Amino acid sequence: MIFETIIVSTDIDGVPHVTPFGIKYEGDLVIISPFKPSKTLSNILATQSATMNLTDDVRVFAGALTKRQSWTLLAASKIKGLRLENCLAHTELTLLEVREDVERPQLLMRQIETQRHAGFKGFNRAQAAVIELAVLTSRLHLLPPEKIHAELTYLQIAIDKTSGEHELEAWGWLMEKINQYYKENSV
Repeated sequence: MIFETIIVSTDIDGVPHVTPFGIKYEGDLVIISPFKPSKTLSNILATQSATMNLTDDVRVFAGALTKRQSWTLLAASKIKGLRLENCLAHTELTLLEVREDVERPQLLMRQIETQRHAGFKGFNRAQAAVIELAVLTSRLHLLPPEKIHAELTYLQIAIDKTSGEHELEAWGWLMEKINQYYKENSV
């Protein structure tokens, strides 16, 4: 099972990188499998740490992919790193082991500290639609336009029926990025 989170890593100079990331659990370990090359991979290998942030603000997912920062970062408490200020919970992670792979190594991360900041109010279908569109947006170069269009048409139903202000804003950012990608790539 994959859980959608926001991973915050930093480079050796402390410059943050905020990215949506699907993680897995293996017992108490968090498994992060970034593609090679990636900023997340190089940052975690360099600093041996990251934070996993759980948020219901889908603008963070969309903003990370569209270069629109809709978040504030705070210092983590047990590791040298940063976390989202406005999140439901965050977990501070340290690198325990690397399982090498040509395309996507598995980073086995030990949970050092978990803090809960707000309660979960329930699921919103529009939030799920934005997260799914964020995943599709991150794979525009891998998926055929017909697949993107079909998925987008279906996801639009949840946006039309259940979205609030934050979901509409995030959806708009992602749609702008998709339209720009296809315009630049003549698809």
